[in-house]
Amino acid sequence: MAPDRAIAGQARPEQEFFCFRAGELRLAVPSENVLEVIRTGLLTPLPRTPSFLLGVTGHRGEVLPVMDLLRFLGKGEARVGARTRLFIGTSGSYRVGVVADAVLGLRRIPVADVLPPPLGGDAAVEHLLGVTGGSTPQDAIALINFTKLLQSARQRAVVR
Repeated sequence: MAPDRAIAGQARPEQEFFCFRAGELRLAVPSENVLEVIRTGLLTPLPRTPSFLLGVTGHRGEVLPVMDLLRFLGKGEARVGARTRLFIGTSGSYRVGVVADAVLGLRRIPVADVLPPPLGGDAAVEHLLGVTGGSTPQDAIALINFTKLLQSARQRAVVR
């Protein structure tokens, strides 16, 4: 007899992540931090904002800041084009549009398969929950602590 799915889930707990690509990086955030994915619309740049804030965009009656995660993490710069998507990320009462070059979809990752962030890494490591491996290093996905990332981004934007 096959084990019941509920029992199997308890034996090996999983967490669902929204996976995407930004530049050459494969990243994921907990799915509860993602409201939806939209096409990149008109971006209005704002003066005297940090370089990781590309501007603001209108979405469902709200004005949302748009964040370039690559710039924020010091890993390059996003190129916004016709195929670029934004995912609307949320933490508490804060919402932000985040640039994604490609949406890889939802993935259930067993908690036991999450490796700790690498030691001695760069500043981006402080925003990671961990890393899940693949068959090659290019298949690895960095799992982002989205709540901490948004708090850091808000602090950097206000300090200026």
